[in-house]
Amino acid sequence: MTDLPPLNALRAFEAAGRHLNFRGAADELGVTQGAVAQQVRGLEEHLGLPLFERLPKGLAFTVVGRGYHARILEAFAILREASAVLRPEAAQVLISVTPTFAAKWLIPHLPGFTDRYPEIDLRILATEKVSSFHADGIDLAVRLGNPPFGAALEAHLLFHQEIVAVAAPGLLSGYGDQLDNAALASMPKLHDSHDLWPAFLKQCGIAQSRSRDIRLSQTTLAIDAALAGQGVALASRFLVSADLDAGRLMQAAPQTLNGQGDFFLLARRGTKRTEAAGVTFRWLVETAHK
Repeated sequence: MTDLPPLNALRAFEAAGRHLNFRGAADELGVTQGAVAQQVRGLEEHLGLPLFERLPKGLAFTVVGRGYHARILEAFAILREASAVLRPEAAQVLISVTPTFAAKWLIPHLPGFTDRYPEIDLRILATEKVSSFHADGIDLAVRLGNPPFGAALEAHLLFHQEIVAVAAPGLLSGYGDQLDNAALASMPKLHDSHDLWPAFLKQCGIAQSRSRDIRLSQTTLAIDAALAGQGVALASRFLVSADLDAGRLMQAAPQTLNGQGDFFLLARRGTKRTEAAGVTFRWLVETAHK
């Protein structure tokens, strides 16, 4: 073992040989260019042979250096493979959710999940399409709807859908805590693909809106527009609860609307669930019920 070159010198030589310059190797290894040059020079002295020709614009292998570099590459590959065998891969869980659920609820809560379960690689498929457990390889899904979802799926209620009207505090200044019907009728409204404003206005007893409206493709965009003071948005209360608690949004009207369907967590029934998927399922239920 005493005849082996220093490992740091071999790492510097391996990186310098791939880049054929000391600067690229230094950037990769996080050291100075001079440190890499010194390590390579020390390796050459240890071996008693030149490994590189120093050129004005980089390096070139000597004949001996080229062959030696190929063997060193193989040796590092063997070391990486040996270490990978000992290091278990992270358990992966693929969850399909809508873009709004991902942006406004799941992602803000992810730090709590990763702190608690660092060994689970949670992958999020955010799509408006209904993903297939079989074709898309998903483990869990969160969907808005009404049971039954089919005998093949286990469903657990996460959130009842209570629709509230929200707006930025600046938009409501001068109107008091909430808008009366006349003010709500004239206030700019932010529509999304669910088109809930006609039903909400009917609930309020407003026959017709008299406002300049903005139409967006997703609820998350409508919420973001409301945060920017562009108008009043309709959203499930749980999706905007953090913004309401922080004062970034205010409830613009006292009325609420029961949405068509609630948010359910879905998993395949009759298929052995991985331990990681089971842990993620329980965490979602526990966190939602808080």
